[in-house]
Amino acid sequence: MNPLVRAILLGIGAGFVAGLFGVGGGVIIVPGLVLGLGLDQHRAHATSLAIIVVAAATGLASFAAAGEVDWSAAATVFIGSSVGALVVVRYLHRIPALWLARAFVVLVLLAATRLAVTA
Repeated sequence: MNPLVRAILLGIGAGFVAGLFGVGGGVIIVPGLVLGLGLDQHRAHATSLAIIVVAAATGLASFAAAGEVDWSAAATVFIGSSVGALVVVRYLHRIPALWLARAFVVLVLLAATRLAVTA
């Protein structure tokens, strides 16, 4: 399949998941960039952040227009997540790609297990 078509399909799938679950699209984007588009693990993580910013802004516009955003919670979590992201990005290149991929898989499995048990 043409890489451009794969990229578009990845975007549609990630947008669907992000819209449905709230920027969980990274769970689709990172593996899609690695497995579908051939990016290395580190570049995929960095690229997914750029994609998620635009996807989140698109979804936010609709939710904000409907008055569905808790701006106080958003601001508070934004501060913490920004600090966390700055710290991790500074050291991410030191983590071998294999271990980064494994950590990603563990995180997704833990989240799925917790949802399955508590839902």
